Amino acid sequence: MRTSYTTSDIPRHDRRQFWQDIVSQTYFPLDLRFASGSNLDGHLQAWSLGPLSVSRNVSDGLLYRRQQHHLVAEREESFLITVPDRGEIRFVQDGKDVRCGPGAFLVERSHLPYEFSHRDPAALWVMKIPSAVLRTRIAHPERLATLQFDATRGVGALFVDTLRIAAMRLDEMSDAARAVTGTHLIELLAMAVEADERLLTGHASPVRNAHLHRCEHFIRTHLHDVRLAPQRVADRCGISLRYLHQIFEAEGITVCSYIRNQRLAACDAALRDSRCRDSLADIAYRWGYGDQAQFSRHYRSRFGRSPSEARAAYRASDP
Repeated sequence: MRTSYTTSDIPRHDRRQFWQDIVSQTYFPLDLRFASGSNLDGHLQAWSLGPLSVSRNVSDGLLYRRQQHHLVAEREESFLITVPDRGEIRFVQDGKDVRCGPGAFLVERSHLPYEFSHRDPAALWVMKIPSAVLRTRIAHPERLATLQFDATRGVGALFVDTLRIAAMRLDEMSDAARAVTGTHLIELLAMAVEADERLLTGHASPVRNAHLHRCEHFIRTHLHDVRLAPQRVADRCGISLRYLHQIFEAEGITVCSYIRNQRLAACDAALRDSRCRDSLADIAYRWGYGDQAQFSRHYRSRFGRSPSEARAAYRASDP
């Protein structure tokens, strides 16, 4: 379902407050600062693609601020993937100051204060992805924040091209088709960023971090396998079991904990999906749990409520 907003129908003296309200509603609470004397022309369209959203934001120059007071009541972290079609944007977060224009895309993190601005009129595509959903496909997505990626060639270009083309057809799709499209976009995004050497940074040497990245990828793509265990990971990745434990311990986590956390994140994503009619036992089994009781214990320990309580809460909050 698409929602559309435009300042064209709003009295000029009300436009700034109107834009403040719809931007905060579409993404999350923000403070806006407008150019002096500007009447502000802006147009925003947004579509839901299952648990994520895509929007087209076209506006005159302004400054968006995500401040500490906005984070107090926020429970769920999200990531914004911003693709400039026109105009250059400036993004400042966590001590990093970056600029991004057409031909690239930028990753922003909602759980840290930031400033986002463009001096001239700009046209942007924006994907908003809940952290819990992104973590089922990309390990430690916080490493993406403030990085910009090439959208002129390879998978990065395919991701951006697919985003643009899909947006032209979203109004013709069912809810189920849009959700599948969202899944495909996340897959393309992951392919575009996960091989970037800037993500292969951790607490150890480049070689060890490369092994870590390969092991993480193997685990995430084999969560459905009930036989997935440290020895199997080590064997399939061509390293010793002792070395496998060492590279995960350098990141402050055990191999088994990493596997469990990834499985729980995948199960949680299924519980969020209003289209998913599978039983809790089916969801648990699909992501490698052979015992529903164990899944329920692990889920409650991680998220503070049972899987059935979480599913009910997600459905109650689904628009």
